[in-house]
Amino acid sequence: MAYSTDLTDSQWYIIEQVTFEKRKRQHSMRLICNLLFYLLKTGCQWRELPERGIKWQVVYYYFRKWQALGVVEQLHELLYKQNRQRSKRNSFPTAAVLDSQSVKTALATDAVGYDAGKKVKGRKRHLLVDTQGYVLAVRVSSAAATDRQAAQEVIRKADKLQIYKLKLVYADGGYRGKLINQVKKQFGIQLNIVKKKAKAGFKVLPRRWVVERAFAWLAKCRRLSIDYERLTATSEAFILLAMYRLMLNHYKN
Repeated sequence: MAYSTDLTDSQWYIIEQVTFEKRKRQHSMRLICNLLFYLLKTGCQWRELPERGIKWQVVYYYFRKWQALGVVEQLHELLYKQNRQRSKRNSFPTAAVLDSQSVKTALATDAVGYDAGKKVKGRKRHLLVDTQGYVLAVRVSSAAATDRQAAQEVIRKADKLQIYKLKLVYADGGYRGKLINQVKKQFGIQLNIVKKKAKAGFKVLPRRWVVERAFAWLAKCRRLSIDYERLTATSEAFILLAMYRLMLNHYKN
């Protein structure tokens, strides 16, 4: 039985070319990927994955293995670069947008706190996205962590990657203060604070709306509706997988 989350032949070809050696395997890597995307989209438990000739333990094993070996990050980086080239854009983005989102947790055992501003007990997702809304780097922390505390960590993640050449990062007022000079001195990146005008009512802020759209994209995955993961590293891996699937869909179009 096929599901709407299954990869098309062209999508699988992209993944296979950059990740898996063409050799005989005991389990179908394509089916394992399909089941991972099914879990991400539907939000089901590992044990509730549909029986498609592979036990859920096998899918879980490969997910943990790919996470430990950095395969999830590598997949994301490679497809991101291909997407940029296909859109006839510079492979190395120079501008990005930074923001955070507080979400509730279910089974978390580490990095859980209370965000007094949003009145949420759980974790905080810090996203650095390009001007199209595609994730460059992600950091999951306790909801009690301030935006300034996590900002340098998520920018450092992007700075370590060779495919990004950031010079400018847009952010909201939560990132103002000493952080601006710290980011400039440490990374050579200008932090531009987008200020909200005093007018009442909803208004789309220039530049910053793309990161809000990225959060909306992630919200379509039930696994990410709240943070179900025990470890923050797992949460970060699922966010990258969700963005990877989104880029595959956009790549197809």
